[in-house]
Amino acid sequence: MALPHAQPMDVINVGPFGENLKGTVSTSLIKTERIQLLHLVLAAHQDQPQHHVDNECTIHCLEGEVEVVTGSGVRKLRPGNVIVLPAGQQHALRARTDAAVLVTLLLDKGDAGDGGGAGHRRDLGKDSPARP
Repeated sequence: MALPHAQPMDVINVGPFGENLKGTVSTSLIKTERIQLLHLVLAAHQDQPQHHVDNECTIHCLEGEVEVVTGSGVRKLRPGNVIVLPAGQQHALRARTDAAVLVTLLLDKGDAGDGGGAGHRRDLGKDSPARP
């Protein structure tokens, strides 16, 4: 059974996990008809295959090092770095270390396109983001 998303006006935590990063799972923090926030956790050397979403999106590196791979090159993200991807941009993610990123998807009636926006949901009864 899927866990509930946060609701508009809920305060959610997207701070670094620090020593708790290893073993933490990715979560979908909030989803409305127009926006979705994903707290994506990647183990070192874990790749997210090439994909796209129909609208613009941002990837904000919270901790670790992640590479965003597009047809025009590789962008390296370190903690505090943010990249905006144009609508429809094919991209893949490569974690160079254990890493966590905050992905913001712009949605059209709850759909990010190309299967985007799917993911685990957080448990509102626990400290956010959810931990296993």
